[in-house]
Amino acid sequence: MILNNKKIVLGITGGIAAYKALEIARIFIKNEALVWPVMTKAAANFITPLSLQTIAGNPVSQDMFDLTHESRISHIDLAEKADIVVIAPATANIIGKVASGIADDLLTTVIMATKAPVLFAPAMNSNMYENKIVQHNIEKLRKLGCCFIGPEDGELACGYEGKGRLAPVEDIIDAAEECLAPKDLKNEKVLVTAGPTREAIDPVRFISNPSSGRMGYAIARAARRRGAEVVLVSGPSYLKPPRGVTFIKTQTAEDMAEASMRHYPQSTIVIMAAAVSDYRPKISHRKKVKKEEARFNIELERTQDILKEMGRRKRGQFLVGFALETEDMLANARKKLKDKKLDFIIANGPASFDGEATRVTVIGKEDEVEELPLLPKNEVAERILDKVVKELRS
Repeated sequence: MILNNKKIVLGITGGIAAYKALEIARIFIKNEALVWPVMTKAAANFITPLSLQTIAGNPVSQDMFDLTHESRISHIDLAEKADIVVIAPATANIIGKVASGIADDLLTTVIMATKAPVLFAPAMNSNMYENKIVQHNIEKLRKLGCCFIGPEDGELACGYEGKGRLAPVEDIIDAAEECLAPKDLKNEKVLVTAGPTREAIDPVRFISNPSSGRMGYAIARAARRRGAEVVLVSGPSYLKPPRGVTFIKTQTAEDMAEASMRHYPQSTIVIMAAAVSDYRPKISHRKKVKKEEARFNIELERTQDILKEMGRRKRGQFLVGFALETEDMLANARKKLKDKKLDFIIANGPASFDGEATRVTVIGKEDEVEELPLLPKNEVAERILDKVVKELRS
């Protein structure tokens, strides 16, 4: 949603990580953005303009004095059309020139001429990155409003180990989205729960469900992009925690309840997307139960209803819950909405557990119902936050 139809000037400078610009351009295009690549002369030593043009679907600009097909000056045309300028990789050279106000090639003149956000993704030798001059230049650009993502620690092309690797491509895309996202959740403290919980039968067996955590992670990521301070409490998940959030990993419903209730009082918005186990074994065996001993009954007991307890303790928090139902979805969701004192509830079915897309129905306190079509969970997250913002403003 955020990148759809956005005009992105993608600047590539002369570093070994330049080859990753091809993947960055591909993902921007996949997210329905429009990409205009700008390469420095040094960058052309690492990747060919033809490769980049083939992926981007637009001509690669290199010469400051080329005229566009409309006879407009290239750097002015690119600077005016850009919704964002992304420099990946960004060498110490380009960072230093921009910080000093030098505009001696096409890319630096585009940066100087644009009023769009500028995002740098540095990549260089670790000693170079740690140099006080480079750090001073980065800090100067930050203060002037430029955005930065990375670099990462790891093995570098020069053989060194240290900080200087280009940030992961998905983090660069996420940072670009953050630059473009509305900051309508600034000053809000958002608590999100995600994923399943596991209730141990013995050390190697447990009661759980197939929740992947995708929905909660998408909500946490979107809230952080929109300016919120975010705490994500997650059950077991293979997903990478979103950058920039306070991440708390839990296992059981009791663990999740403790972590959630600890952060609940200071939260302003709470979105409970986790699939918490309703029951746990009354007795958890300390040793693995052998096959020959396996004829036994598992006596279950209820776990704490975290959402209901939050409703009971509610002191101004905007509280959103999820209701996964296999029958009478709307009726059951409405009951939960009322019983747990929620501001609205998201109803869905079990088919949404592990997929990348889901179909949900949003039910409000005044019984207003909004059915969303099948959408990627990232887009559903944005729709949910749009509704939160609208409700808070009203």
